[in-house]
Order: sequence, then structure tokens, then C-alpha cells
Amino acid sequence: MLSLPPFQFDDKILAQGAEISRKLDQLRMEKFPPNAQKTLRMFGMAEVAHYLGVSPNNLKRLHLEGKGPVPQIGGGGRRFYTAEQMIELRHYLDKNGRSDAKNYVPGRKLGEKLQVIAVVNFKGGSGKTTTATHLAQHLALTGHRVLAVDLDPQASLSALHGFQPELDKNLSLYDSIRYENPRPLSEVIRPTNFPLLDIIPANLELQEYEYETPLAMQTSLEGKRFFTRLGKALDSVDDRFDVVVVDCPPQLGYLTLTALSAATSVLITVHPQMLDLMSMSQFLLMLGNIAKTIKKAGADFHLDWLRYLITRYEPMDVPQAQMLGFMQSMLAEDILKHPMLKSTAISDAGLTKQSLYEVERVNFNRDTYDRAIESLDAVNFEIQGLVHRAWGRA
Repeated sequence: MLSLPPFQFDDKILAQGAEISRKLDQLRMEKFPPNAQKTLRMFGMAEVAHYLGVSPNNLKRLHLEGKGPVPQIGGGGRRFYTAEQMIELRHYLDKNGRSDAKNYVPGRKLGEKLQVIAVVNFKGGSGKTTTATHLAQHLALTGHRVLAVDLDPQASLSALHGFQPELDKNLSLYDSIRYENPRPLSEVIRPTNFPLLDIIPANLELQEYEYETPLAMQTSLEGKRFFTRLGKALDSVDDRFDVVVVDCPPQLGYLTLTALSAATSVLITVHPQMLDLMSMSQFLLMLGNIAKTIKKAGADFHLDWLRYLITRYEPMDVPQAQMLGFMQSMLAEDILKHPMLKSTAISDAGLTKQSLYEVERVNFNRDTYDRAIESLDAVNFEIQGLVHRAWGRA
């Protein structure tokens, strides 16, 4: 019987990791030439009207009257706007609209606090990063100044925004919340291809926070109050953003607890399956007990809202529908009214490290794309409504 040849585990995985990284960078260069930086497509007039909350005829009239930014004219006379022009349109409508018109620039007003949404789940595969990505981009498309924070050392949120941690050498949140010589948060923030969306990318160094915090807790007051570090860092950039969306790691460690302590709201993603519900149950019990412990140490959990988002939902799947009904019987008003539907359009977009808001509709089956985008928009507009209610708006 032939035996398998021995190999050096560390050398083998290092070589394989380097080769995968090289191939991914090659794909990035091919997808986003010439400098491997993501760009953003133009948006059709119907899309722009949808996110601005006006009618397409209103935008068409503005163009014909020579008002507002000039769109690009495509085949069949179709009008297209860049994301930057969408912002111009917002400010034009806000300045020149009727006095009773809606608020086209919906960011924070004087006295409204920064909204920090922590997107969490104990279990991988719940759609957490997909949710955080589309939520942050949707809020930017609808006129909010957004900061996305990738707290997962695996850096999936960063990858979806065009960053490859092992090659780009970006700083991470760790550089601003570490215990020795922290950097100002402004130094770790990077722009994205969405004009109103910035990001703090992740890298493997984030894991150092999990190792350093228990040691710091034994030796310093800063360590004992580790849960305040993200909140203090965000204070330094408070005037730059309306909403912060934090993609937490799929574990209940110090990074997650630090994010929850800074949060004004919590969004828990859950797939409607029995094993996922059991996992979430354990997560909630553990989180509740730990929260009680760190509250005694001075942590301050003041949330405007907590919601559960059903993800990867298939309405025609009877067991899933039954599980959703089971969850609604227990959690009632805390479940978002709109679930995130499972869609091949979202997973197909992810194959090219893009979100559904970035890809062209013509690249997909139209019904599939429309169903997916309607589901995403329904969820994100509902969350946007919660943000605005937290600011005291109707």
C-alpha cells in the first residue's frame, strides 16, 4: 500500500495562501484596470428618481429646462447620471424645491446624534457582510454620509469594496483602538467608489485586539474599559458622518463587545433554519450575560432600536416559512417586516466582488435582478426609516 508523501504544513499553507492572493490580485487588475481601483457605474433616470424620491418625469423636466446637472444621453434617448450628479441633484432640489417638499438632503441636523448600527451574528453564513455592504451603500445612495467599519479580520466587507488586505497594506481599526500609540481614526479611513461612503478596511492585525485586551485588563484602566475605545475613536470624526455601519466578526469576542458598546442600534441577521435559530439562541444568552458583566464595569448600552433581519429567505420553502412564523410568534415587532430574499443575482454579483448596487441590470435575468433589488431596497428603506425615527423624524 502506497503512503502519502510527508509535507511541511506551514510551508504548504503559506505557499497556497500566497498563490491565491496573487491570482486574486490578477483578477482585480483585469476587472478594474489600470490601477485596480473600483469605479462605479452610471445610474439610469428611473433609478436616480427612485433613490431621490421624485418622479422620472420631474428629472426629465429639469434636464429639458436646463436645470441641475447634465446627464449623459444613451441609446434611445435614455438619461444616465453619475453618483456625484445624484448628490448635485439632491442639493439642487433641496434648494429649489417647494417649501413643503420632502427633505432631499437627509443627513443629520443640529442636535441629532451619530447613528452607529452594529450588524452581528454568532454564526457565519447568515448574510451579515452582504447585509452590511448593501445597507451602507443604500444609505449613501439615498444621501447619507456613511462610514462602513470592517471589524472581521477575514475582511470580506473590505474585499467587496475593492481592498485586498495582504497587498494593499491599509491600516485597520486596530491601529486606532490598540493600547499603545493608537493612530487617529481619520488616518485609517479610506474612500470607496461611492461618493458618500467611506470605509475602515480590515486586516489580520485586528485579531491582535482579541489577544491584547485580556492582558491590558490586568494591567491598566484603559484595558478594564476596553469597551469605550471605538466610541471614543468615533467621537473624533463625529462631524463627518451621519451613519456608521459596523460589520462585526462572527464571534462574541472583544471586537464585537467594543462595537456593541458604541452602537446606537443593533441588527441581528438570521437564516430561518432550526440550527441557525439554535445558534442565535446561544449567542443571545451569552451576549446578555456578558453585557450584564461589563455594564457593572461601566459599559453603557443605550440602543435606539434592535431588529432581527431574516436573510436568504425562500418564500416557497415551507420549512422556512414555518420557521419564520415560529420566530414571529416569539420576537414579534423586533423582526423587520421585510426579509432579505435569497437570490442568485446577489451571489453572482459577489463572484466579481461587487454588490448588487454596482452591477448592471443588463448582465442578469431582468426578473431575477428586479426581485433581488426590490428586496434589498425594501429592507434598507425600512432600516433607514428606523434611523430617521431615532433622530425624531416622522
